[in-house]
Amino acid sequence: MTAQNAKAAGPAVLVLEDGRTFRGSAYGAVGETFGEAVFSTGMSGYQETLTDPSYHRQVVVMTAPHVGNTGVNDDDPESSRIWVSGYVVRDPARRPSNWRSQRTLDDELVKYGVVGISGIDTRALTRHLRERGAMRVGIFSGAALADDATLLAKVRNAPEMAGADLAGEVATAEPYVVPAIGPDGEAVPIGAAKFTVAAVDLGIKGMTPHRMAERGIEVHVLPANSTAEDIYAVNPDGVFFSNGPGDPATADHQVAVLREVLGRGTPFFGICFGNQILGRALGFGTYKLKYGHRGINQPVQDRTTGKVEVTAHNHGFAVDAPLDEVSETPFGRVEVTHVCLNDNVVEGLGLLDRPAFSVQYHPEAAAGPHDAAYLFDRFVSLMSQMESKSA
Repeated sequence: MTAQNAKAAGPAVLVLEDGRTFRGSAYGAVGETFGEAVFSTGMSGYQETLTDPSYHRQVVVMTAPHVGNTGVNDDDPESSRIWVSGYVVRDPARRPSNWRSQRTLDDELVKYGVVGISGIDTRALTRHLRERGAMRVGIFSGAALADDATLLAKVRNAPEMAGADLAGEVATAEPYVVPAIGPDGEAVPIGAAKFTVAAVDLGIKGMTPHRMAERGIEVHVLPANSTAEDIYAVNPDGVFFSNGPGDPATADHQVAVLREVLGRGTPFFGICFGNQILGRALGFGTYKLKYGHRGINQPVQDRTTGKVEVTAHNHGFAVDAPLDEVSETPFGRVEVTHVCLNDNVVEGLGLLDRPAFSVQYHPEAAAGPHDAAYLFDRFVSLMSQMESKSA
């Protein structure tokens, strides 16, 4: 991605790898950018979407027509920066109107060099992606504008998402600790929490360790390339694998590490990328969805309770596991615990003979909804049960 560090103005063009183009106005930074074209169906939470590391190397199309109305603040980001490669909106707000707003979304995109486009028919673009599938895309404005054939050639030379190993590009380089939060709302001194969790950062969102800290857990966030020795060096009561970008087929190191964790019988919880890694560790395959699930309004059924939840998603890959049978694995029996009601995609796995489970979606749901927050309580229950057994 190349961009001028100046406020966008003038024409812009979006070019898909199948040759379809959309013309509009530059939004955010001016220049050119490439990525995988995906769409998000959330009506709110654009700041959390932009700062979710799972969107690394993706150009996000917002299906909601009005974006930027509440501006940008310093409280809602899920990480230290914007991660999307490009941003596509129909009608950006002319000015934000919210008591928490500190600056405009346009200025924030410029700050991080995110090239965007506005004023296009995002409904037509979304329908095209639903019919043809997620694909490579480029956004061009300013000096980057050229004839359509030249721009299309650039898009087709960009890397694809299938086969992309990206977790290491977004994860922390050094371990850090998120202390538990006590009943008084104050941080619990390091080492004094009831439970300690080793969280492998594959693109973790800031709200995830916070949700665990709210439940009295001290979270040690570790780099994506951490070994089993690194994990057990913090003496964890549980292990967590986070969300993250890229193709789970490239995560051989993390799969091997998780197999060691499962072999030791340590309670495990994974979300999103972590769910796909658990699937691979158990012997299942993964595959790329046609256009993925992205947004904060996806219906999922928890098969263990029968409850239907509205959930937050951001994934383009899924686990290939049988929906209606218990499977035998090297680590015991496993069943599909959650399923997407839109398309029957596997949304969760649970081991029946070991303390491990995962979901494909985002129960931390910083922008809402909070239907799935109970999963963090389920993780606490697993650790409590193991503590009781060892007492």
